[in-house]
Amino acid sequence: MVHFVGAGSGAADLITLRGAERLKGADVVVYAGSLVNPVLLGLCREGCAVYNSAEMTLEQVLSVMERGEEEGKDVVRLHTGDPCLYGAIQEQMDALNSRGIPFDLTPGVSSFCAAAAAVQGEYTLPGISQTVIITRMEGRTPVPEGQQLAALAAHGATMVIFLSAGLLEGVQRELLKGAYREDTPAALVYKASWPEERVVYCPLGALAQTGRDSGISKTALVLVGEFLRRGGYQRSRLYDPAFTTGFREAEQ
Repeated sequence: MVHFVGAGSGAADLITLRGAERLKGADVVVYAGSLVNPVLLGLCREGCAVYNSAEMTLEQVLSVMERGEEEGKDVVRLHTGDPCLYGAIQEQMDALNSRGIPFDLTPGVSSFCAAAAAVQGEYTLPGISQTVIITRMEGRTPVPEGQQLAALAAHGATMVIFLSAGLLEGVQRELLKGAYREDTPAALVYKASWPEERVVYCPLGALAQTGRDSGISKTALVLVGEFLRRGGYQRSRLYDPAFTTGFREAEQ
């Protein structure tokens, strides 16, 4: 059996209970060495074979999985955050299906959730933004037509930008083509939830310079949106005493 496991955003204690149990029971672990906290490998039992996928191709990863299946071993494919986001897991799952190898998935805490905790913010503030766009800047790897950053920026929604800390000049330029302004709040969250976590705030118009000044050019999320201003939002109707819900009547 192959178990895809989300390792969480970085802090070793943010892996789920299920994910930790999967690691403890694994005979083979293939982990994303460039991003997964190596402390988690301490959960592996003695004799567990460990492979760093940062040094492997897809074919090599699949070969390890296939060999594990043939030998009746439990294989854990340990991805950073939650593997459904930029985890390149669909191609692995499709390959396993074609080979008749069973697998399951254990979700994890995504770094975009850890980044919200780092800035002590709420992405979906009433009256400010009820939409979160998770995306990345187009670089060596293209994005589908119509999903370029400038097109998405037209909505003015809360935006969380992955895999783009080294492309801040372009991020800033493309976002300013949309509904955001020079003074729209932004934040760089470096290694969210790791011991070395850092948060740097700036107006969008200073994003690229802020990245240079702070020395942040990788392993960081870019947060953009009015939610970062901390004010101007509406009170939640869910907890408003004048609002009836399925669990309580409005106060007269």
